[in-house]
Parts: sequence; C-alpha cells; structure tokens
Amino acid sequence: MATWKVDASHTSVGFSVKHMMVSKVKGSFSGVEGTLEGNPEDLTGASINFTIDASTINTNSVDRDNHLRSADFFDVENNPSITFVSTEIVKTGEGEYDITGDMTMRGVTKKVTFEAEYEGAGVNPWGVQVAAFEVEGKVSRKEFELTWNQALEAGGVLVGDDIKISIDLQLNPAQ
Repeated sequence: MATWKVDASHTSVGFSVKHMMVSKVKGSFSGVEGTLEGNPEDLTGASINFTIDASTINTNSVDRDNHLRSADFFDVENNPSITFVSTEIVKTGEGEYDITGDMTMRGVTKKVTFEAEYEGAGVNPWGVQVAAFEVEGKVSRKEFELTWNQALEAGGVLVGDDIKISIDLQLNPAQ
C-alpha cells in the first residue's frame, strides 16, 4: 500500500459558523499535516490520518483568533491539535466517498463523516505526482465541548452551533 502525504502548501482547511444568527464568520487553519495509506484513485480500504495545529486558526481578527485559542474555545495550551483518523470509507459514487472516522477536538473524540470527491491526479512541473480531493462536512461544536456563547439582546446567541468544514486537499507520494 502506498503512502501519500498532505501537501500543506497546496491544502486549505476552512470553516464557517453563524454569527449573531444572521451572518457567518469564516476562517482557516494553516498548520496541516497527514497521510493517506492506499490508492487515491480508489479510497476503498485506505486509511487516513489528519492533524491540524489549532493555534494556526485565522479568522482575520487577532482578538477573535486569540479568544478562539483560549480555554473558552479550543484551549490550545492543553489541546494543541485537532485530529481525524478514518475508521470506514464507503464509495458512494464515481470518485465520491463518505469518510467516517474519529475526530478529536479539545480532548473530545466523536465519530464524524465527511463527504469527499476525488478531483484527479497528475504530475506537477517539478515531476512530483499529485492527487486532489474536495472534502466537506459539518460538526456540532457543542459535541466537542466548545460551548462558550453570549446571549444577544434581541434574542438568539452570538455563535451558532453547526460548523461547516471545507477542505481542498492535495497529496504527494511520501518520500
């Protein structure tokens, strides 16, 4: 079985969450690494491990990012990483998969399923093989004990529960 590594310079991990019940805050993480053990062209039987450095969160607001790193949210001092380890991969269509696994965030592990679509493979200008996927999913932040919130005077809360996750993933063969 071949080992493929996440190409962090060509991978983006983004998220969005409702803000004040009406708009969305979007952000990303830049510290990403991981491996795929298997064939990118057919994920059946593959194994995926993914790690995000929670301290690399960026929402374009230094104050908000620092608050998200604090014990109110990710508590990066005690929980520096967000991890995902696949437990089951089911082919749902041509190049499409449901990838279920154990996601750990803030020390809490839950089963999560992501939808992944194989975008293709090729060789970059430097002669390195690449394979790409588009991955999407949704998690409840409360399930991971990310429960800080603030009531709004007009009703509702400041931060929504559902976090939409979007990953544009590029892999290269491990050297």
